Amino acid sequence: MTITFRRALLVGASLLMPAAAFAQTVPPDPGGAVEGEDEIIVQATRSNRRVQDEPVRVEVIAREEIEEKILMRPGNIATILSETGGLRVQITSPALGSANVRVQGMEGRYTQLLADGLPLYGGQASSLGLLQIPPTDLGQVEVIKGAASALYGPSALAGVINLVSRRPGDMPEAETLLNATSRNGQDVTVYAAAPLGGGIGGSITGGYHRQARKDLDDDGWVDMPGYDRWTVRPRLFWEGANGAQVFLTAGAMTERRRGGTLEGRTVADGSAFPQAQDTDRFDVGLVAEAPVGDGVTMHLRGSGMTQTHRHLFGDIVEDDRHGTAFAEASVSGMAGGTAWIGGVAFQRDTFRSRTFPVFDYAYDVPGVFGQLERDLSPDLTIAGSARIDFHDEFGTRVSPRLSLLYRPGFWTVRLSGGRGFYAPTPFVEEIEAAGLSRLSPLDRLRAETATNASVDLGYRRGPLEANITVFGADMRNSTELVPVDTGNGAGRVRLVNVPGTTRTRGTELLLRYRWQDLTVTGSYVYVDAEEGNPDGSGRRPVPLTPRHTAGLVAMWEQHDKGRLGLEIYYTGHQSLDDNPYRTRSRAYLDLGLMGEIAVGKARLFLNAENILGIRQTRYDPLLRPVRAADGRWTVDAWAPLEGFVLNGGARFRFGGPG
Repeated sequence: MTITFRRALLVGASLLMPAAAFAQTVPPDPGGAVEGEDEIIVQATRSNRRVQDEPVRVEVIAREEIEEKILMRPGNIATILSETGGLRVQITSPALGSANVRVQGMEGRYTQLLADGLPLYGGQASSLGLLQIPPTDLGQVEVIKGAASALYGPSALAGVINLVSRRPGDMPEAETLLNATSRNGQDVTVYAAAPLGGGIGGSITGGYHRQARKDLDDDGWVDMPGYDRWTVRPRLFWEGANGAQVFLTAGAMTERRRGGTLEGRTVADGSAFPQAQDTDRFDVGLVAEAPVGDGVTMHLRGSGMTQTHRHLFGDIVEDDRHGTAFAEASVSGMAGGTAWIGGVAFQRDTFRSRTFPVFDYAYDVPGVFGQLERDLSPDLTIAGSARIDFHDEFGTRVSPRLSLLYRPGFWTVRLSGGRGFYAPTPFVEEIEAAGLSRLSPLDRLRAETATNASVDLGYRRGPLEANITVFGADMRNSTELVPVDTGNGAGRVRLVNVPGTTRTRGTELLLRYRWQDLTVTGSYVYVDAEEGNPDGSGRRPVPLTPRHTAGLVAMWEQHDKGRLGLEIYYTGHQSLDDNPYRTRSRAYLDLGLMGEIAVGKARLFLNAENILGIRQTRYDPLLRPVRAADGRWTVDAWAPLEGFVLNGGARFRFGGPG
């Protein structure tokens, strides 16, 4: 039996919305699509809608683009996300290189990271999570921007990023990638998939990744942390004759990461300050669906994740464990031309620290949800969803979302608005960088809430595609660290709710043109974000949020020959907080060039990143002259830290179609 999975396997938002689920490709629509181009079909509730027909805008990074980014950074998904409009990968710990994803100016802890619709990386993914996920087995990446608590609960205040895995075809296939960099980094990844008979298909992905420590400005502090990482992930897929489907996944990852001061070197107070993090993560997930009546389908999914850390901050060792357990059941169907879905969910997020047990927490969040979607006319679709979460710490929370799609001719108009909430934890960006040793116990924090709205106008005809989005969000009770006066000169901080409203307003522009084998894409993002000062004295720009960013990408590709690409990205000025060297960053350009050529079964590639050699330490020191109250010895990273990097290698493919 061919393992094609033509019905939704309930991945992505398959239980909650029809715009972020399992997707596949079908022949192009004759009504204006580019000749020869596949179109993504979203089939979460058996509506068989194309992604462009969904009321909620879902941006999809297809396998073709993922393959381009794999040649740049085979070891993690940061590059894939950083070059998507409205997303910004922000380094949170220069000592260890950790980073998170900011969606439309909102901090990364509010972004829900999913794998096949499951929280396999935790309810709040750690900042190192992005750097520990290899993209080898990704089929596509789906991005929903704006408050998505109506769809995914309290962890999706800013949006959702769903990593959808590759599916095995009807022929065995395998792929190996070997990569090396000019900074003494190496990657080896292996992917294999095959039909196993009886409607079963399987795949397995594994990899080894390493990077040597690098002190690029010779100040004794590591600018590029060293690490060794192993990953493995097997998957099983089953499809029955009656349309029932089951998907099983499991994963294991272990990493040892080292940064901070080099041996024999010190920070400004004359002491050594090594930083390190050892991580071990295990996860398991299940997604299943089966027809239970005429046009009615039952959906089940669940997952479990446990992750242990051993942190080193100077002479302080912190041992902790994070855990997430998730379960969900829903029923979907059609009634009178209306697609509907409803269900119940439960998620438990835990943190246990052997070193600082005062910060331990366990959040239990049962919830109920529902969604209706109806075509009012051939050109007009409306969708409404709502979720009620019964949070054991922050009470009952209602999260609604309403979306509308209007498609006159070659134009597409989307209106969307929603509200969501976030349960505060100690792990703001500064704590991920400096640890818990200087944080006062949490006291009477309120849930962080946000209301967002967006208007999206798109045009597509022949080889031309254009899109403009206007968005805004108002956030209340956002949390921030403030210094505590201990009276003895010792640094200490506490986490507080910032008074007033954090307001974000912005615009995204996209223009893409395809001509034969050449695709040219231009993008621009404007973000105006301001927040109240923690002491209530006026307002200020949100730090590390550039008001202007832009990009230009040109890619030539022929399937049987190779590809050649040029990328130029502009990052504008950013407001900086608690930086002794400047209050406003410099603007900079990031220029990249990559090429790949097919030679028999092999594809040889070479990629040049940051050709202009932009590096923050060329302008200012990374190390502070005095340690910050929260314990950090570095300023925030507002520009690249690694400078120019050249990488190259080979991919080998065996079997598969064609």
